[in-house]
Amino acid sequence: MATQLRFRSALALVTGAGSGIGRAVSVRLAREGAAVAVCDLDGAAVRETVRLLGRPGSEKGASCGAHAAFQADVSEAGAARRLLEQVQACFSRPPSVIVSCAGVTRDEFLLHMSEDDWDRVISVNLKGVFLVTQAAAQALVSSGCHGSIVNISSIAGKVGNMGQANYAASKAGVIGLTQTVARELGRHGIRCNSVLPGFITTPMTQKVPQKILDKVFRAIPMGRFGDPEDVADVVAFLASDDSGYITGASVEVTGGLFL
Repeated sequence: MATQLRFRSALALVTGAGSGIGRAVSVRLAREGAAVAVCDLDGAAVRETVRLLGRPGSEKGASCGAHAAFQADVSEAGAARRLLEQVQACFSRPPSVIVSCAGVTRDEFLLHMSEDDWDRVISVNLKGVFLVTQAAAQALVSSGCHGSIVNISSIAGKVGNMGQANYAASKAGVIGLTQTVARELGRHGIRCNSVLPGFITTPMTQKVPQKILDKVFRAIPMGRFGDPEDVADVVAFLASDDSGYITGASVEVTGGLFL
């Protein structure tokens, strides 16, 4: 079946695009016709993502200049503002699709978690989403453009998770932020939704001890861990006009985990 081109002529910005879900989202959007501005703290990783994208709408191939890589720490306000300025300067327009995938973990039980580990996770996972969303929304509103914002939360933000007080709190914050942004920006033609992945096989989850993996696996009714592409499918739907009357939603992609 021919690839849909739901994002023909669209410009997408994807943070955390150096690996995992962010890379899969970038590939999916490019395959459906978008020009993609990919951003990550790891410059080498994000340049590799650009290499994988090919031409907008193509199935594969080396980068031909239609996409661009940006290195930024989205947890810093100045860096987030400069990122949007650089994207607009490069493509001569603001992105109409914004997907915030950047995230970190610093796992520890509450009784032993350090303040630094709490602050770093909240700074990247929640503050970073706020800063990128704010900068992108300001650019869209000032240009009179409509857009779709998709923020990557986690099922942990809904139900919590042992050893992840910081991570669960940050991802719960993303859900609340998304719902508020949807209320505020709907009148400007800007939608905002969140995706709540369960256990997805990424470099982040590969650090999990095997005994924990086994326990999680047994709790998934669909009998498998998720792939980044499973999340990218839902992100592409929420970013496209196919979901044009959906905003403020939180879509779980968990294989039934924590039902």
